[in-house]
Amino acid sequence: MERVIDLDQAVAEIAERRLGWEHIGLVVESVTWRDEAAPWPQALEADRSLVTAPDSVGVVLSGRDEAVLGVVLFCGGWADVDALTPAGDLVTEGPAVESPRAFGLLLDSCVARVFGVSEQ
Repeated sequence: MERVIDLDQAVAEIAERRLGWEHIGLVVESVTWRDEAAPWPQALEADRSLVTAPDSVGVVLSGRDEAVLGVVLFCGGWADVDALTPAGDLVTEGPAVESPRAFGLLLDSCVARVFGVSEQ
């Protein structure tokens, strides 16, 4: 897979937001990595040092009223967004992502839409 996005920089975008998310009451699970070089089926790893050729990174957040948001960013330049809103609506999207900063803005947008809150 062509590497369009530096996933380590993308994880910095998650880390930059983690305390704000937790401050507003969201539960943020550990970031997970998938290793393109690992044998199939590829396990998700929480320890970055175990991944030699990262091809995706993901994070899951949960909040009140059983709302859940999962976002996986692929090094090829797209994300999988899956969410269950407090109203019980299912959201599935696959937006293009051109940079780690764009990934951070996508996270902000998803958190605002799914949980109805902003950390700012």
